[in-house]
Amino acid sequence: MQIYGYIRVSSTDQNEDRQVLALHDKGIPSANLFIDKQSGKDFERTAYKKLVKRLKKGDLLYIPSIDRLGRNYSEIQNQWRILTKEKGVDIAVLDMEILDTRQHKNLIGTFIADLVLQVLSFVAQNERESIRQRQAQGIAAAKARGVKFGRPEKPLPPNFAELVAKWECKEISTNDILKLCNLSRSNFYVKLQKHRISKGK
Repeated sequence: MQIYGYIRVSSTDQNEDRQVLALHDKGIPSANLFIDKQSGKDFERTAYKKLVKRLKKGDLLYIPSIDRLGRNYSEIQNQWRILTKEKGVDIAVLDMEILDTRQHKNLIGTFIADLVLQVLSFVAQNERESIRQRQAQGIAAAKARGVKFGRPEKPLPPNFAELVAKWECKEISTNDILKLCNLSRSNFYVKLQKHRISKGK
């Protein structure tokens, strides 16, 4: 039997150290720790897929909490079924002792564990949707205050109009005007279109 651990944090700037320490306390070697740094909206995650391939019948998988497994209600239920029923793996959720498939093997215990799993999966998805709603509200409020999102636009050279005129007369090549304006080809054509509109062309 092998012991594994799975960790997920929502973004690259979040720190997984606390989860790593909690799983190391269970005696899991570093080689058996799988970490994803992305959203829990689905299970299209590189490390998780590698983990599932490694897992064999009788292995034990530790997860810090259900929301680290995912934040999609139906997908959490489905993955739990795949791991425990199809692959024959035991799962232990550290912050919810009742979600330990090594215990409560009788009918009542299984029923209670299934109910707890459903409730926690619902909470995980509901929290994800609340986070998205708060983010959307925050972005809308910021835009209303005039906050600009995305990369700042590259300033055009003061003689952009003159360069365009030369380019249109084929006095300079496309590659030359791109270098002189420090623009990519696609950006140049966007700027060109705006320039022509402003000139009424």
